[in-house]
Amino acid sequence: MRLADHPALHAAVTRGAPLLCIYIFEEGDGLRAHGGASRWWLHHSLDALSRQIEQIGGRLDLLRGQASTIVPALAAAAKAGAVFWNRRYGAAEIAVDAGIKSALARDGRHAESFNGALIHEPWEIRTKAGGAYGVYTPYWRAALALGDTAPILEAPRALARAPYPASGPARAALTDLDLLPRRPDWAAGLRLAWTPGETGARARLDAFMQDDLAAYASARDMLAVAGTSRLSPHLRFGEISPRQAAEAARHGVANAPAARDGAQKFLAELGWREFNHHVMFHHPDVATQNLRAAFDRLPWRDLPRAELDAWKQGRTGCPIVDAGMRELWRTGTMHNRVRMIAASFLVKHLLGDWRIGEAWFWDCLCDADPANNPMNWQWVAGTGTDASPFFRIFNPMLQGAKFDPNGDYVRRFVPELAGLPANVIHAPWTASAAVSERAGVRLGTSYPRPIVDHIWARDRALAIYAGIKG
Repeated sequence: MRLADHPALHAAVTRGAPLLCIYIFEEGDGLRAHGGASRWWLHHSLDALSRQIEQIGGRLDLLRGQASTIVPALAAAAKAGAVFWNRRYGAAEIAVDAGIKSALARDGRHAESFNGALIHEPWEIRTKAGGAYGVYTPYWRAALALGDTAPILEAPRALARAPYPASGPARAALTDLDLLPRRPDWAAGLRLAWTPGETGARARLDAFMQDDLAAYASARDMLAVAGTSRLSPHLRFGEISPRQAAEAARHGVANAPAARDGAQKFLAELGWREFNHHVMFHHPDVATQNLRAAFDRLPWRDLPRAELDAWKQGRTGCPIVDAGMRELWRTGTMHNRVRMIAASFLVKHLLGDWRIGEAWFWDCLCDADPANNPMNWQWVAGTGTDASPFFRIFNPMLQGAKFDPNGDYVRRFVPELAGLPANVIHAPWTASAAVSERAGVRLGTSYPRPIVDHIWARDRALAIYAGIKG
């Protein structure tokens, strides 16, 4: 969803022939459907990309259906000499793209794919034994030793537009893709929070490098400050490449040596994204299967509807969890630290299967990524290849006090607790009757009581974990 550092577009322009620029909203072929927030983002990203392409003389044609049949049919109708695209790394996507490449080759057409989504291809980094990495730290060490493998490409200044063939597959208008929410319109908070598209991505990257990179290492976990990059949805939709982000960080250090720690941490976060794609490529069922088989024996609870709804709606009675879940619904994102806390609460306090949470985040996150989303859930659940151990159970009250010490994050998203002082806002049931009265907080009425006791839930989770270890 960008023009700069787009290797497939660059290769097509270099041939000097008129271009058909297409996007296919894919259905079928075993592909995972976009969640609601991703569909909203995709609509606006396509709109932005279409306008960019028009500004330099081209046109973006939208189609809907199965790429496996659309691409060969359109190439034949247009008498295309070559077809270019950037690679995808899910198993179903790889199968579709391989089938397209074979069909084009049978028709005598040149077909070529490129790495436009990662710094390194998932197969480029191997252990000394020639296998895939299962642990992040040695993976990233090997990736850093390999260095960047491709230059950053400039955006084309002009495109030669090819006519769309009359006999080609039917085109769709953007509205035909039906990506925006119907009534009720739940996207108002997303519109306030984000600017999808390459221009918005570039502005976000520039602002982060200028204002936040130096403090990133220390500020990224503080919930009430703008300490994170907020680049994840732009990266997920390819509005900016990880190479561009990494180069910007290195350039930032060159201009401001004090930003070195922040830049190194930011590059490590890009490395975690790379690692997740590396694992997904070698374990295609990462969104559905425990990567550690021992957890197949863990007896997840069949969560009562009331408990699951309380978690989804931010009504658990645990303020830091509720703030995060409401931020997710309102803005299509959640602070990374709170993602871990909220996920731990579902998996370990409620003993809910991590796949339930992964599916909810997939639907609600603008940055829902097929590798990052399940890998992060498996990390929290302890089921992943390089995961936090299951016995690491976040204490939500202590996490809130540490990373939101003044309670400002909770007050922003749980306004019914706004009047509570900082020393009780993360555990409102500990407030005295007088303090609660002054704050207008009535547990069980204005704000729910906790749906589970932390100590009891922790002991239950550890006992169940001990059972599967045996």
